[in-house]
Amino acid sequence: MSVLNRDILISFFMFTANLEPGNADYARTIVAHMKALREIGYDGFDLPIAPPAGALDRDGDLKLYEELRKALDEAELKKLRLTTNVYATPAFDPSSPSAAQRKGALEYLKSRVDITKVLGGDVMAGPIVLPYGVFPTDWNLPLWSDALQDWLVRRYENAMPVLEELGDHAVAQGVKLAIEPVGHWETPAPNLLSDLLGFLKGVPNIQVGGCVDTAQVVIGSDNVETHIHGIRQLLDAKRLYYVHLSAPDRGALKDSWIPWRQFLEPVFEGFEGPYLVEVFNAIPAFLNGLRITRRKFSFPGEKSSANVPDAYTVAREALAEVRKQFDLLNRK
Repeated sequence: MSVLNRDILISFFMFTANLEPGNADYARTIVAHMKALREIGYDGFDLPIAPPAGALDRDGDLKLYEELRKALDEAELKKLRLTTNVYATPAFDPSSPSAAQRKGALEYLKSRVDITKVLGGDVMAGPIVLPYGVFPTDWNLPLWSDALQDWLVRRYENAMPVLEELGDHAVAQGVKLAIEPVGHWETPAPNLLSDLLGFLKGVPNIQVGGCVDTAQVVIGSDNVETHIHGIRQLLDAKRLYYVHLSAPDRGALKDSWIPWRQFLEPVFEGFEGPYLVEVFNAIPAFLNGLRITRRKFSFPGEKSSANVPDAYTVAREALAEVRKQFDLLNRK
C-alpha cells in the first residue's frame, strides 16, 4: 500500500506548550521553526492550544489565533497541514458532577474547535474527557484501582453528552475530534484504547473518534491482540483520526523501543493519516508532569549539552526513522 500521501507532522511540544498568541516576537519564532522543519521534510505541525489562565474569553482568544494564522500566511506557510492538541482542565471539566461546570467545559472545548478551524486545522486531539493530570481523591485520600474504576462510571456518563454536543459543533467546523488515551502515570483515565472504545459507545457522533500513540501502547497493559482488535474496531467505525509516533520516554524516536511492525501493520490497513512525530522536550512545562530526567534538546542559538542532539537533529532523525518503517511495511 502506498504511503506517498500519508502526511507526517511534528508536534510543537518539541519547543513549547503555549504558542503565546498575541506575542508577535514569538510568532516569528514559530515561523522560523516551521520553515526549518518544512525544509527537513515535515508536512505540517501539531500545535498546542493552551487553556486560558482565567475566565474563558472565546472571542478574544479567537482573534489572537487569527493574528497567528495571518503571520503564518504572510510567511508563505499556507500549504502546511495543521492539527491541534487540547486538554480538559479542572476549570473546564466535561465529566464534572456540576451541570454549570459541564456547560463551561463545552464552551471551552467549542472555542478550541473554533481555534483549530481558524488556524486551518482539521483534527483536534488530546485528553478531553477528564481533566488531564488531575487524580481524584475522596476526603483527601487518592482513589486507585476498584475505587477509581467505580468513580469513573459516573464521570464518563457525565462527559458523554458533552462530547456528543461538541461533535455536532465540530461537524459544522469541519474538525475531527480525536480523544487520546493517556497512560496512568499522567492522568487517571482513559488510559487504554479499550477504555476509549468503551467511552465511544456512549457517544454516537462519529465526528468524535480516537487517537492512538505508540508510547501509550508500549507503557499500557493491552496486549498486541487487543490493540489490533481495537484498531480494527476504530477503522471499521471510521473513527480513527490520528496516529502518534512517540518514544516511551517521550524523547527521541531514533533507536527508541517502539514495536513498529506490530503497531503500524493494523493501522496501515485503513488509515490514511495524519501521523504525528511527538517529542516532549525537556522544557519547564513538561518536567514535573512527565518526570523528565533526560537532558533538553537545544534550540537554535542555545548551547547544547555534551553528547545531546539539538531539536532539529532529533526531528530529522525521527522523520528518517518513520519513513524507513513505512518503507519496510510497504515492501511486504
